[in-house]
Amino acid sequence: MKYVIIIPDGCADEPLESLGGKTPLQAATLPNMDAVAAAGCVGVTDNTPIDFPAGSEVANMCLLGYDPNEFFTGRAPIEAAATGIQLGPHDCAIRCNLVTVEDQIMVDFTASHIGTEDATALLEELNTKLLGGDHPAVSPE
Repeated sequence: MKYVIIIPDGCADEPLESLGGKTPLQAATLPNMDAVAAAGCVGVTDNTPIDFPAGSEVANMCLLGYDPNEFFTGRAPIEAAATGIQLGPHDCAIRCNLVTVEDQIMVDFTASHIGTEDATALLEELNTKLLGGDHPAVSPE
């Protein structure tokens, strides 16, 4: 038997006033997803062990049969591998999000969806000023 697993990771979003208090997913018309669901078997699963963060990096690992107690290293090494950065046995991958802060309050967790060019400039400055400039894998990807 063949299986197709559809993981609508992150599609729920937050309720919006402009959508009458619904999330974009609740307000969306989804004829293709409805057709796939009608033709198949639909289920819900909780793939995240209780002692791990409830995020896709853990849930997807479990869904694919990997034990996070043995294999979970956090998002940074996964994202590094996805961008082609090869880590050695003594390397450490660290990730960060660029955010917008006003009056010591984070007002935007996406830094207004900062573009690659601007993110690159900020990360190069961070690399030079804080890390001494010798970390070539600092990347906005």
